[in-house]
Amino acid sequence: MFYHVQVEQTREKPVAGRGAQSDNVSTRFGLATREVDGDWRDHMELLDGSPPKLRTEVTEEHPKSILSFNRSPDIFFDRSVNAYRGCEHGCVYCFARPTHAYHDLSPGLDFETKLFAKPNAAELLRKTLAKPNYTPRPIAMGTNTDPYQPIEGRYRITREVLEVCLDARHPVTITTKSDRILADLDLLAEMARLRLVAVAISVTSLDPVLSGKLEPRAAAPAKRLAALGKLVEARVPVHCSVAPIIPAITDQFMEEIVQRAAALGVQSVGWIPLRLPHEVAPLFREWLQVHYPDRAGKVMSIVRSIRGGKDNDPDFFTRLKPTGVWADLFRARFALACKRAGIGKAKFELDATRFRKPETGGQLRLF
Repeated sequence: MFYHVQVEQTREKPVAGRGAQSDNVSTRFGLATREVDGDWRDHMELLDGSPPKLRTEVTEEHPKSILSFNRSPDIFFDRSVNAYRGCEHGCVYCFARPTHAYHDLSPGLDFETKLFAKPNAAELLRKTLAKPNYTPRPIAMGTNTDPYQPIEGRYRITREVLEVCLDARHPVTITTKSDRILADLDLLAEMARLRLVAVAISVTSLDPVLSGKLEPRAAAPAKRLAALGKLVEARVPVHCSVAPIIPAITDQFMEEIVQRAAALGVQSVGWIPLRLPHEVAPLFREWLQVHYPDRAGKVMSIVRSIRGGKDNDPDFFTRLKPTGVWADLFRARFALACKRAGIGKAKFELDATRFRKPETGGQLRLF
């Protein structure tokens, strides 16, 4: 049983290098919690000093399967691979945060400090693709947590998965906010030549200071734009996702991001509104109070206005389609920006006809 400390008061100073400002313990699954009395905490700090700096912990796990399937009508893929659970990028708005609650961990600081890696992901995928009844369709990577978060530099699990997919001629889509993807440019270029890959890089703002608050351990905006340019040069199909659009925080950058992406030769752009499912809503409210208390009320008022008066709309068919005056304004602005930049939203057709069952003897084909 995990026991978490839940602090209710607003912090005077932000948590250095982290997006979440507290543990934000979930109550959806009846997890045990303890509230810390402010006087008790002050007393302990006098005795022991300030709490130690949060460190990232990685636990290796060995699941029995790696390919997840879904039937959501709102997304373009029906299967995905997630090599990691939790994400050190620490994006405070991340819709995947609530998944940590399933494992008796907090969607707050635990999500970005207590990570899980799956070293056997590539081996599991190879065995799955080799099954006689397997039918190929694009595998999505980066749908839950970022496949190129910092620990990928050490584990290289994403690269191993891509090697399996290239060997099997299996199509893949990748979503990331890291320029670390360029470490695999050799694989991506070859997969692109065979029409096996498409990449989406999300650019949230153009302000590195704001980015450092919103997504503290993700690549700076300039690095993401540079990665877009490098992928274009390598002829990898690439999409720039202006996401999420946070009213009165990041929407001011919408037009310039579109313009810069077009100038780099990117052929596809899109935008996604902020989503605040489950524990993400109170985490985001807390973040606003710490970093932007002067506009916190305005931000949440607009968020609720595009979500039918709620912090979040969880329903199929409508959760990715905001409504209302503010939503219409964002759509109009984005459409005009695209028209001026001469760019739109492209549909990348990947080729699943080249698929071949992978070798399962532990060695890839020579190609």
